[in-house]
Amino acid sequence: MKSNYISKGLIILLSLQLLAMLSSCKKYPEGPALSLRTRAERLANTWKVDNYKIDGSDFTSLVSGYKESFTKQGAYSYDWGILDGSGTWVFQNSDNEVKLSGSDNQSSRTLILLQLREKTLWYYYMQNGERHELHMVPN
Repeated sequence: MKSNYISKGLIILLSLQLLAMLSSCKKYPEGPALSLRTRAERLANTWKVDNYKIDGSDFTSLVSGYKESFTKQGAYSYDWGILDGSGTWVFQNSDNEVKLSGSDNQSSRTLILLQLREKTLWYYYMQNGERHELHMVPN
């Protein structure tokens, strides 16, 4: 009977330890903690804006129709009506950032990832001292 309590206690202890390890492995501030898809596979999609804020103020209505596309091979493009462009992307800074390069009509910029899931992409970038945060969903 005593060994039964010990084995149950050991199982609970190991479960708690595993849970703590998984939560500490979280790559981005908003998740996910664990994914079976690679970061490139999760990023590869055509995304549309769900929410856009500049320094916390909502400007979502100003970017309706804006889309960004990423491929697993590193191609990037954006489309916003008459404004569009393309270039390349790479992960940098331990995969916490996406560096966009060579984009037409847009200077190169670094996106700081907040969340990268199959159905959500959250990031921000700094421009002229302002924080531009985008929450994107698949198009």
